[in-house]
Amino acid sequence: MQMGKIGAWVATNALDKHQLADLARGLDNLGYDALWYPESTSYDSLSLGAFLLSKSERLAVASGIANIYARDAYTAVAGHNSLNMLYGDRFVLGLGVSHVPLVTGRRGHKYGKPVATMRDYLEQMDAADLDLGAPTRNLVLAALGPKMLQLARDMTCGALPYCGTPKHTSMAREVLGPKKWLCVEQKICFTQDERIARDVASSGMARYLALENYRNHWFRIGFSKNELVAGGNERFLDSMVLWGSEDTIREGLQAHFDAGATHVAIQALDPAGKATPDWNALETFAPESWV
Repeated sequence: MQMGKIGAWVATNALDKHQLADLARGLDNLGYDALWYPESTSYDSLSLGAFLLSKSERLAVASGIANIYARDAYTAVAGHNSLNMLYGDRFVLGLGVSHVPLVTGRRGHKYGKPVATMRDYLEQMDAADLDLGAPTRNLVLAALGPKMLQLARDMTCGALPYCGTPKHTSMAREVLGPKKWLCVEQKICFTQDERIARDVASSGMARYLALENYRNHWFRIGFSKNELVAGGNERFLDSMVLWGSEDTIREGLQAHFDAGATHVAIQALDPAGKATPDWNALETFAPESWV
C-alpha cells in the first residue's frame, strides 16, 4: 500500500460504537488517508481495527500503537493478514513496547529491554508459519530513540513517532533514510484563545509527562527537566499542542513535512474538552486543503 500525506490520530478509548462508526465514516468522507488509534486499557486493538475498517470504504486504518505484550507475535501476524485480506490491504499494524505501568502494572507481564524485546518479536513474526498470507506487510514501529528507529528501518515499513517536534522528525528521517515511512503524530487545538489552548494542552499531556519513555525522549530533543515540571512550561506545551490561527497551525504541521515526514497524523483536541475530536479542525486541515 501507499501511505498518504494526511492522517488523523484519535483517542478512541472513551468512544462508543456509534461515535466510532461516525469517526470512520466522517474521516473517509473528508478524504483522510489514515485513521490512527491507540491501545491501552480499553478496546482490543485488532478488534477495533476490524470495526473501523467495516465502517469505511477507502480509509486506511492503523493501530497507533498496538501493544506487543497484548498478543504473541503469531497472533499479530494472523491479525494483520486477516484484516488486510478481508478489507483490501487497508490495515497498518503499528507496534510498540508500551510502558511499564501498562505492561507490568495492568497486564502483569515482565517488561523487557525495549529494543531487544521488539527485535525478538519481529523475528518471531517473520518466522510465523501461517496458511493465510497478505498482499503486503504494512508494519510500523512506535520509535523515538535512535536504536528503535534503526530497528524500524531495518525490519519494517517505517516509524510512528509520538509527542515529537520537527527537530525530532529531522533526526528520525536521518536515521530511517529516504525511503521509509515517517508517520508523525501532532496534536493541535484550533483556537486563538491562549488560556483555553494551554489548558487543553496541559490536560492532554499530563498522562505522558508521568511516563519515563517520553521524558527521556523530550530530554533528547532539547527540553530541560525544569520545563517539564508542574504540567510543563509554555515552550513545552506549545510544541506538543499547536494552537492559534489556521495559518499558524498549518505552518506548524508543514514544519514536519519540511523536516522529512512522509505523513502527519493530526490529533485534533477539542477546545471544549470533549472526548470526541474537533471536527471543525479536521475539516479545516483535511487533505484537500493541502493541495
